[in-house]
Amino acid sequence: MKVNFESLIDELKNKKIRLSHQRLKVLEYLTTNYNHPTADQIYNGLHDEVPTLSKTTVYNTLSSLLDAGLIRAINIEDNEVRYDINTHDHGHFKCESCKNIYDFNIDIDLFEADQLSGFEINDKNVFFKGTCRSCIADGKE
Repeated sequence: MKVNFESLIDELKNKKIRLSHQRLKVLEYLTTNYNHPTADQIYNGLHDEVPTLSKTTVYNTLSSLLDAGLIRAINIEDNEVRYDINTHDHGHFKCESCKNIYDFNIDIDLFEADQLSGFEINDKNVFFKGTCRSCIADGKE
């Protein structure tokens, strides 16, 4: 999925989110790294380029982007929040060997949950875990 960085900047402006250099770098990182990074990975990936960047700024920026609906937070492991620039409904596969997370297309609305009739559903996620093709080919099963 290719994300239009300029349209994201326009959306930030429309939502009255101040455009600082550090915020733009975090957003740029998310649009160019489709590996569903954690906040720490974003911080470590940008710190050399933006030495004034703090972890607090990364977390605050991610919070603003989440509130604006420009990214999604995904929890595949109990204590691991990752961030996804793709806000459309899709599934995730986490390789238990290399720890990479892959997107896949799925019609989430096909899943029926009759037991939830009358409930308000705010988010839908589909997660699979296993071994990716690359790790299988490399014998890392």
